[in-house]
Amino acid sequence: MIKQTIHLIGVIYKEFLRNPGIIFWAILFPVMMAWGLGLAFTNQEQLIKNAAWITNKDSVLGEVRDNQILLGNKDVGFTTYRLIESTKEEALTLMKQGKISIILDESSGSMAYQFDPKNPDSQLAYYQFTTYLSGYTSSDEIQLVQATGSRYVDFLVPGLVAMNIMMSCMWGISFNLIDKRIRKLLRRMVATPMKKSAFLTAQFIARLGLSGMEVAIILLFTWAYFGIKIQGSILAFLVLFIAGNAAFTGIAILVSSRTSNTQIGNGLINMVVMPMMILSGIFFSYHGFPDWMIAVIKWLPLTILADSIRSVFNEGASLVQVLPAIGVLTGVGAVFYLVGVRIYKWY
Repeated sequence: MIKQTIHLIGVIYKEFLRNPGIIFWAILFPVMMAWGLGLAFTNQEQLIKNAAWITNKDSVLGEVRDNQILLGNKDVGFTTYRLIESTKEEALTLMKQGKISIILDESSGSMAYQFDPKNPDSQLAYYQFTTYLSGYTSSDEIQLVQATGSRYVDFLVPGLVAMNIMMSCMWGISFNLIDKRIRKLLRRMVATPMKKSAFLTAQFIARLGLSGMEVAIILLFTWAYFGIKIQGSILAFLVLFIAGNAAFTGIAILVSSRTSNTQIGNGLINMVVMPMMILSGIFFSYHGFPDWMIAVIKWLPLTILADSIRSVFNEGASLVQVLPAIGVLTGVGAVFYLVGVRIYKWY
């Protein structure tokens, strides 16, 4: 069993080195991306966004009904800001999580703004609030957010790491298995003394190594160029990495369990990959979607993985704090793996 698994891992690595090409999508991907971004940034007649509000009794915003304020005009459009009453620490945490783009701080008696000037959403929010409060603010009340983990790149990199894990498993395992079935290689392999469990175990272990190499390159580059650092437990990140690979390996095996057609295989993989790429908050916060969608998006495997990695990178989360996410991801992988193996077509 162990010798078979090691040999099969070697075979997978050799195949990867011989054919490291990447499949790009020309039609469906742009359409779905346009749809997803359209939902995120246009909410029918007006945008709804969140802002952290560190308030006092005599707020310069005046009376705010239901913690919401409508800014803008009919020419450029309206934006409704949901004001989340927070402490300074809570507001920074919300910004690190990508739930807000600006902090309104009235703790000193006048309005001060904290935001990332390189974030377009933050710039828009700042201009809208300063226009609304014209006469109450001045440029010396702008406070640029410099807290570790609050930049857009700090939000982006953990999402890219999570996406890389998904893509590595879905294309590296699913497409590889479908291709082997098409070329009748699975039929030949199961005719040998090879154990089926060794074959599938080798897929997971080999992909874990390849994915680890890819993630390491991303982290080394962003550390050197952007100064990205893991603020929390490195052990928590490593266990999350393994759990994420387990989840998407299980999904990949189920997706590739029956089809013997390349076009159908591509469609099945895209059906899993693209919605999560768009919805799970990789490039922008999913909190721009309608509330009913957010309730569903939070339970997508890629969302759970990306949010958990961000909490370790930017919020200093420990292993104990991400254990629920690790449990969910491992459970998802186990369920999909067992179902996939049960219905797997070897020839």
